[in-house]
Amino acid sequence: MKQPMSERAADWLVKIAAGGLVAMTAVIGWQVFGRFVLDSSPSWSEQTALVLMIWYVFLAAAAGVWERFHIRIELLERRFSRHGTRRLRIGIHVLIAVFGLIFAIYGAMLAWEVRIHVIPSLGISRLFAYLPIPFAGLLMTLFSIARIRVRLAEEHS
Repeated sequence: MKQPMSERAADWLVKIAAGGLVAMTAVIGWQVFGRFVLDSSPSWSEQTALVLMIWYVFLAAAAGVWERFHIRIELLERRFSRHGTRRLRIGIHVLIAVFGLIFAIYGAMLAWEVRIHVIPSLGISRLFAYLPIPFAGLLMTLFSIARIRVRLAEEHS
């Protein structure tokens, strides 16, 4: 059976985020090796690890909206009927969509403001470090809308 586009996108985001985690681990490993074995840490390693972490955290957070692997408290859900639980979950996804839009708008503004600043040890625009914020915000909004559509389809079936 063909996967929905949201599911495929979330799968790719998780894979890219996992790759970022592996890359960050390798960079930190190289930094530790350089510091304690070679007695000379590479100047680029700390900022590279930080940029990688920003990217993989935001990409994984966006995927988590679709995959539903974020922490949630089910105590409130258990107090509602099945219909009430669906309405609660739809309401939660509306809030997540709104927060995603806030990330998208204000993250884009932040990225634009810092575009002329350079990360000294990497020689790249700071825009690159903040770009995942609006991107992930947009994806969170789209994934939330898709989850709302799934919930509404369940309600009508």
